[in-house]
Amino acid sequence: MRVGFGHGLMARVAFYAPMKAPDSPVPSGDREMARNLMQAISAQGNIVDLASRLRVYDKAGDAQVQAALRAEAASEAQRLIAELPSDTALWVTYHNYYKAPDLLGPSVCKARNIPYIQLESTRATSRLNGPWAGFAQAAHDACDMAQVIFYQTANDLITLKRERFGDQRLVELPPFLPLSDLPPASSCDGPMLTVGMMRHGDKLASYTLLADALAHLDIDWKLNIAGDGPARAEVEELMAPFGSKVQFLGQCDRNALMAMYSTASFLVWPGVNEAYGMIYLEAQASGLPVVAQDRPGVRDVLTPSDYPSVDAGPEGLAARMQTLLKDHALRLSVGAKARTLMAKRHMMPAATDTFWQTVRPMVETTR
Repeated sequence: MRVGFGHGLMARVAFYAPMKAPDSPVPSGDREMARNLMQAISAQGNIVDLASRLRVYDKAGDAQVQAALRAEAASEAQRLIAELPSDTALWVTYHNYYKAPDLLGPSVCKARNIPYIQLESTRATSRLNGPWAGFAQAAHDACDMAQVIFYQTANDLITLKRERFGDQRLVELPPFLPLSDLPPASSCDGPMLTVGMMRHGDKLASYTLLADALAHLDIDWKLNIAGDGPARAEVEELMAPFGSKVQFLGQCDRNALMAMYSTASFLVWPGVNEAYGMIYLEAQASGLPVVAQDRPGVRDVLTPSDYPSVDAGPEGLAARMQTLLKDHALRLSVGAKARTLMAKRHMMPAATDTFWQTVRPMVETTR
């Protein structure tokens, strides 16, 4: 007899991410978190099936796009109702929101009498009017149907709690790394490190803040930047005044990043509109201090420390960078505290336990 989810027989879970399929090769924090969640759910021997790769995403608020996606989703839902394995005990949807509502899970679960839960969902009642009104309502309705919604940041909890439907449970599942053990601690004696995709919008805004902060430093420094993307030319232009002090390393794989974390002085990334940011977890697990602005979401994954406010602007970032650059012992101390927090709260075993302790009774009642 094979054991799963702590008690009883192994469970089969259907997993779906409307916005981005977890197995897409395109680098993305959303895809990475979805893959981590699938790994955590299956860590004790349970089976996790990717239910569908259907992408339901409307970036621009286009009624025709939404109508076409609804029709495609209706067909896909009928296929799943007929073909989903008979022993599927639970449906999990990751990142249901107004631009990417779950148009599959609710109807499939209702037809097949399967418990339905969500991970990292957001509610946006302000979008119930306007170009995304229909999709926002669909996302809202899907939230209502979820028996449990796992949230990852205090910011998400605000609206989830305000709009909670019936006796729905809201359970914290902190962002986590797909690791059971911490990597070796960093020496914190190398160049500063930035890790960020080079996209227009919020990512470029973070790079702009970073460049402005670097201009305020009056101490010797070097910075390595890991990342690439369509805004690379703009990022290179921002960093051009600093010459050889800034090194561009391009897109780096996991092993290359881990090598950088093992020697970097600290990670610096302002975090403009980041949901939370996986790089913060990775860096802190290796014992790196983090320089970031004190922002909702970001603060949920950072070790308590002296983070500059948004209002402090690039000068605030520069002041914190300068303090850390001058004091190696402080870097090591802050990094050690970060590792303690990561081990306790942001590693995969904790996520697996939280998930199954919450949903185990739901799965057992369906057997």
